[in-house]
Amino acid sequence: MTTYVVGDIQGCYEELQALLDEIRFDFRTDTLWLTGDLVNRGPRSLEVLRFIKSLGECAVTVLGNHDLHLLAVANGHEPTKKSDTLDEILEADDREDLLHWLRSRPLLHHDATRKLTLIHAGLPPQWSLQTAMECAIEVEEVLAGDSYNEFLGNMYGNLPVKWDKKLKGWDRLRFITNCFTRLRYVNNNGELELKVKGAPGTQSEGITPWFSAPKRKTAKEKILFGHWSTYGFSVNGNTVCVDSGCIWGGKLTAVDIDSVIQDQNIKSYSLSCPERSKPGTE
Repeated sequence: MTTYVVGDIQGCYEELQALLDEIRFDFRTDTLWLTGDLVNRGPRSLEVLRFIKSLGECAVTVLGNHDLHLLAVANGHEPTKKSDTLDEILEADDREDLLHWLRSRPLLHHDATRKLTLIHAGLPPQWSLQTAMECAIEVEEVLAGDSYNEFLGNMYGNLPVKWDKKLKGWDRLRFITNCFTRLRYVNNNGELELKVKGAPGTQSEGITPWFSAPKRKTAKEKILFGHWSTYGFSVNGNTVCVDSGCIWGGKLTAVDIDSVIQDQNIKSYSLSCPERSKPGTE
């Protein structure tokens, strides 16, 4: 019985299947954790959604920014972009079932037994793990509730930039969503720097990756995340980035979660991918 975490798939169905064959994934006993961004830019987003949904409790996935973009487009809140590859999903007979399943996915998955947390992007330095879990539930309940459409219409934007427990309404929900699905960098004041998107080392002075922020309250927590293809598969303290840029001709990576828990040499498996697009930042 093995649990693997797999980085951003983004519609790369063939590569996912090849990677599962490589690790000899057993659907009867093994489990998949996925860092989100199941869809978009790759050629077979519809197949990826159907496949992960079909795995039932065998798969755990968190929401990424491309997954939320699909929901926003499907509900008329965002136009499709030139680089989008979402038409097959939007035109599918099982479209509504897939979208309902997708919006029921969490923003954060925490395994208390393993003491391991899965997210798509990042956490602000002011949040403890308990605060992060509570904030995730706030957005998850809106996504699953009657305010779902209204939330999608108010989801976009870079403000506010700093956490305040007194934040209310759409500002509060937007900040939470931006952390879980878009965050890479923060500045020395603990503010989100959402416009900074390159690999670590390319940022200006006074800006740091979220996981390196001074006094980050989750510094002792083991966290798995994706979203950062230019960073690639990397281990930094208690954090592991699993996004290795499959869609840009990089690799699709799977990590044996037990090796992360045991603080041993992390066991990873990577499959090289053909380049389909020019490297992007989202």
